[in-house]
Amino acid sequence: MLKLNLRMWVCAAAATCMLASCQKNGQMPALKDADQTATSTKTIKTLAVSLTQGFEVGSTSPKTAYDVSPSGSSSGDNVTLSGNSWNMYDALIGNLAADQRAGSWSARVRNTGKITMLFDVTTGISTVTIKSATYNGDSPSTWGLFYSINGGSSWAQSGSAITTTATLTVSTFTVTQTGNVRLEIRKLTGGTNRINIDDITINDNAGGGTGGGGTVLTGKKFLFDASHLENAGSADWQIDADGTEAVPIYTGGTTTETKAQRIPTPSYTGITSTTAETYWKGALSSWAIELVKRGELVETLPVGTAITYGGGGAQDLSNYDVFIVCEPNRLFTAAEKTALMNFVANGGGLFMVADHTAATTAGTDANGYNPSDRDGDGYDSPRVWNDLMTNNGINNNNPFGFNINYVDINESPSTNVYTGSNADAQKVLNGAAGTASKMAFYDGSTATLFPANNSSVQGLFWRNSATNGGNANAMALLATYGSGRVVWIGDSSDADDGTGDTGDSLFNGWSGDSPSGFTSHPAFHLNASLWLAKAQ
Repeated sequence: MLKLNLRMWVCAAAATCMLASCQKNGQMPALKDADQTATSTKTIKTLAVSLTQGFEVGSTSPKTAYDVSPSGSSSGDNVTLSGNSWNMYDALIGNLAADQRAGSWSARVRNTGKITMLFDVTTGISTVTIKSATYNGDSPSTWGLFYSINGGSSWAQSGSAITTTATLTVSTFTVTQTGNVRLEIRKLTGGTNRINIDDITINDNAGGGTGGGGTVLTGKKFLFDASHLENAGSADWQIDADGTEAVPIYTGGTTTETKAQRIPTPSYTGITSTTAETYWKGALSSWAIELVKRGELVETLPVGTAITYGGGGAQDLSNYDVFIVCEPNRLFTAAEKTALMNFVANGGGLFMVADHTAATTAGTDANGYNPSDRDGDGYDSPRVWNDLMTNNGINNNNPFGFNINYVDINESPSTNVYTGSNADAQKVLNGAAGTASKMAFYDGSTATLFPANNSSVQGLFWRNSATNGGNANAMALLATYGSGRVVWIGDSSDADDGTGDTGDSLFNGWSGDSPSGFTSHPAFHLNASLWLAKAQ
């Protein structure tokens, strides 16, 4: 929720100011009928990837029946997945206990069924990887990968047929075609025995597929954290919530807050280019819905679910490209800190959002607000993040190259934006979602950069009074760590879209600042998200 800037809006009621103090203050798919455990985990994609398809469709499948006459269509059904149209004949998208899958869903094919792209990738194809397995309880079958360079008029097989096994196995095909290409997966033998297909990954043949210039790679998976009391107090850092729970508050006792679930509802398969952000109920719904409109996938890590990496569970971080944590109010456990560090080191993206604080969480800060320790446990988001960076057991010396200052600042707005040639910074500030040139803070924190600890750390915005390119008073920054990426911003208000829990004081810092064009927060958050996912 956006915190009122008293210097800009002196007419705001004092009571409202106290409530807004810095604002803002997990899930089984509804139709899942059995075992949730994944049999394999996704790998983090690389910059050469031009398309991924993991058949993750939210709470309900858009294709629940096979297609064979007379009960089904003789030509199959078209479904939209990550913004692209596919035809599925004698195939469906399932999540039964017997379905072998890397996430919550996978394709299931029988007889001589097919899964066909109804669109082309335009940068050619060098290689394709596909996971496949025998549907549990059935006998093995074979399948083949075919490609077309003339819009589907004719097809050629790539490589040899694959015989399925009992567990998901990755098969790699060398296609080596330039220009427009589309794919078709055909079940070749095995009769009524079923197979599962998952995690189709296409690597382009255009020299790297790094995106940029408005190109966005679809099918990336974003996980928003709701497991560390992001809904405590007057906060609602969730993309969607349908239930309620009792949450501690800093004044003592508990309050009733909205509770996020793993799969937002209604299903994101119903989101189109004109869908309003109120389709979901959460202060971060605008952020998530804009990602879906760009063909990406979003989920929540619900309360009561631990952060893990490499454990093989359905919501293990290895199943996602980016983990977004907006103003956590509880310390990460030792195991969670290990998971976060390894996730980033091995290629994941971590979006770290903090808020304002003070030298101590006792009493009020310099602006008269209670520090953003919304549950009263002695830790607010700056302290939670600093604990991760100084007490993780892997690298305790600010491994991302920065530390958060215990301050409360307002900046309305800062135009002190990085203008250098750092390629990563340019993608975040001038990427596919537009130009991020102005950033306002409504009671937030700043960071000090330590390039000696991590030479990749790069400030993106500074206070207007700070030195552009300096190491002090950064409002937002990025860094790389291992093969992964990190983005940090010091205020949660900028992601607040003003909607969500009606019991909280929410304000629109996402796009509702006055006058029009006062800030460019959506461009920053979306570009940063896509950069973290290696999608542009």
